[in-house]
Amino acid sequence: MNPGLLQIRLRWDDPATGERREPILSVPIALGREFAQMPASLREQRVARIMLDSGQVSRFHALIEQDSVGVAIADQNSSNGTFVNGTRQTRSFLTNGDTIQIGPYQISVFLDIQSAATPIGDSTILFHSETDLPVPDATSTLSGSTPTAPAARSNFPPPFFQAQQVSMRDLMDTELMVHEFDYAAIGAGLGSFIWVDLLRLCGARLNQVVAIGMEPQPYARYQRLCQNSQIPLHERLRSNSDSCPDNIWGFPSYAFRESWHSFRQGQIGSALKYLWQVFAEPTLAETYTPRSGNVFASIDREAQRIGWQQIFRYGRVLSIRQTNDGRYAIAYSRSTASHREHAFIVSRYLHLATGYPAIQFLPDLQAYREKTGDFKSVVNAYEEHEHVYQKLEQYGGTVLIRGRGIVASRVVQRIYEARRKNPHISLLHLMRSPKPQGNKFGKAQRQVKHHYEFQPFNWPKACWGGEFRTVLESANPQQRSRLLTDWGGTTTADRHDWQRIVQEGLNQGWYKIAFGEVERVEQDGQKGTITYIQEKDFKGKTQLEADFIIDATGLDAKVNANPLLEDLVTHYDLPINTLGRLNVANDFELVEMRSSGQGRVYAAGASTLGGPHAAVDSFLGLQYAALAAVDSLVSTRAPNLRYLNGLTSLTQWLKWVTNQAPNQP
Repeated sequence: MNPGLLQIRLRWDDPATGERREPILSVPIALGREFAQMPASLREQRVARIMLDSGQVSRFHALIEQDSVGVAIADQNSSNGTFVNGTRQTRSFLTNGDTIQIGPYQISVFLDIQSAATPIGDSTILFHSETDLPVPDATSTLSGSTPTAPAARSNFPPPFFQAQQVSMRDLMDTELMVHEFDYAAIGAGLGSFIWVDLLRLCGARLNQVVAIGMEPQPYARYQRLCQNSQIPLHERLRSNSDSCPDNIWGFPSYAFRESWHSFRQGQIGSALKYLWQVFAEPTLAETYTPRSGNVFASIDREAQRIGWQQIFRYGRVLSIRQTNDGRYAIAYSRSTASHREHAFIVSRYLHLATGYPAIQFLPDLQAYREKTGDFKSVVNAYEEHEHVYQKLEQYGGTVLIRGRGIVASRVVQRIYEARRKNPHISLLHLMRSPKPQGNKFGKAQRQVKHHYEFQPFNWPKACWGGEFRTVLESANPQQRSRLLTDWGGTTTADRHDWQRIVQEGLNQGWYKIAFGEVERVEQDGQKGTITYIQEKDFKGKTQLEADFIIDATGLDAKVNANPLLEDLVTHYDLPINTLGRLNVANDFELVEMRSSGQGRVYAAGASTLGGPHAAVDSFLGLQYAALAAVDSLVSTRAPNLRYLNGLTSLTQWLKWVTNQAPNQP
């Protein structure tokens, strides 16, 4: 970069992944969809070109340049326009902290680079390697570092595990336990459970399958995150009626089951309501979503039916290596009350569903906790933070929320419930910028109200089994990135009760929305917090005082945040897709890990975003990935597996209805 030119910082979160981008560039700066269509130079000055990969972005969309008055952005006759602080502009001068919206991208501009000097990068809260609980330890995560690779922390796995292919003789010579299976699921969460469930339906025996993880209930982490983010057992998840982790057929759906339960209780009105919802959604009725407690209870039933207790093995997987006989060696450890045990599992077929390795945490809030050691006033919505609501119900106070997705809406509802016990509670909702319009794709556009973008689920419904799924499967990597950008973004469910709460709060004055880019967060003298922001409306600076701050910005799925996946990718030089996730084939296989002995490795969940399926971290998305992987295994004549054709599928469904085991052990 030319030191004589003005440099500015641009900051935005990727619409598909939520990951932050923050380049420092010299003006002039061109923004557009196609690199070659943007000018390389302007008046003998080199132009920095930023590619925004979305169909809503024109090939050369806008230009940021400096003149005698200041720095301005000029729209280049784009199809969808350029918005500055929520207003469409043909040309507009920029001030420090302004927000530019181009298609699904909301880009903050910092003319004073130092004003954006808060720590950035991989600011996360990691899950403890032994307890699987979030660890709010700012000292280990402020710099964005990930945990030290397991191999460097102890003498296990042994040195020979650094080879590309591990010798079976070397494994046996360790005198540690070596167990052999045909199928091994790494993670033992919902993704693993769904894959194992399908294996059992397709003929796999109990003694052929193992699932390695930290908690015996496959939904344990998910349930904990739900409860922390204010979705208790009686509240509803953001999931579809027929997205049933316990039932690959989707019938009877959750709506049908809940309707039947209400009917048996004599609640005819409720029973008819649930049936009407699934019949008329989303046009004539609000989209049906299941209660979380019903989902977990149904998984418990299916886990018992397929023998999950015998399949599950407690342990933390440290490393995976190919073996010299065409299989895979899994090194894992487990802690007991007195010592730590090490062992190996050898399997021909692996399934990686490790879930989210960490919780995203806003860098300025991470910096606050590092500086003050205050882990009570500033919390993440996915951490256990019930003390916040207890204090509010007892003493009143002010809460500041960051983020505007589904978790933020749950926190708003929880605050509303707390106000029934103590009306002296107020809520500030800080958003980076206004949301003048929802994302577009083709002729469709999402609805926006009070700067929230509404959509029943986190992806358009056609991503699961409709046209969008087919389009994504056949697209090339660059096209997939563009499609996911257009379909993605932060949304919340279009629920009437929640919208009523927001409207009531705005009318009564206890709920207020503010816009601005945070400069820093400090502790005031009364153990509260002060958030200093660059304000949008008045082009100045202001501060927001609050007793508590709740970060509701999401989860982290980057491969390098997971030591196991990072080790695997690094050791075998595995390709990463355009979104920085595992590169999987349409059947979710990691093709580069295929062994000479017909061994196969498959993956599922958030680590595969950017591949053939959009909704990879949903119940139905996990089921789709499992079905594709198991069908692939059947085609390779994996032991005891057979396709679920019409007859075998009906037989297994009848066994599910009557709660019989899929097959004999």
